[in-house]
Amino acid sequence: MTAAGGTAEERARKRVEDLVGLMWHLVVFVVVNGFLWGIDLAQGGGLDWAYWVTLAWGIGIVFHVMAYLIDRSGLQERRYERFLAEERARDAQDQTEA
Repeated sequence: MTAAGGTAEERARKRVEDLVGLMWHLVVFVVVNGFLWGIDLAQGGGLDWAYWVTLAWGIGIVFHVMAYLIDRSGLQERRYERFLAEERARDAQDQTEA
């Protein structure tokens, strides 16, 4: 068991939940934006506004993917372990000085 994640089963469950959340975000993005582009094109005159929604939401998707990949790489857990060790060392030093 790691300090940041619980048991192996809990960590695996969290990874699956994160991946499923990302997949749902992507599916909803494609479906909703496809619908919006269809409406925009059907109104005639080409694309007037739908690309703005896609652009803004696409930026959100990029951040979601980045957050997933950072969490997947273990960067957050490694940083947590480092900070935890520093804090424990600081606490031990404070106790010896007191």
